[in-house]
Amino acid sequence: MAELSFEKALAELEDIVSKLEKGGLSLNESLSLFEKGVKRAKFLREELGKAEKKTEILLKDESGEVKAEPFELTGEEEKEDPSEDGKDDDLPF
Repeated sequence: MAELSFEKALAELEDIVSKLEKGGLSLNESLSLFEKGVKRAKFLREELGKAEKKTEILLKDESGEVKAEPFELTGEEEKEDPSEDGKDDDLPF
């Protein structure tokens, strides 16, 4: 899967999930899609792990310690906390 990009794998996984949720597939088709989805999910976890390690390397200070720095959102990315909108979604998180 070396030629597979993160974005392509994510799109494939989303497509697989959509097909499985839609239903109407035979057991063999469902199992085949599930197996492919597990492989894509594993690939994505590995890629995220690599990205995390690269980020940690970039954030290390002079003494080699990783320095935690808050990520600040700016502009359009900054959103209001949905839990403060007065709606109760009954979500556990």
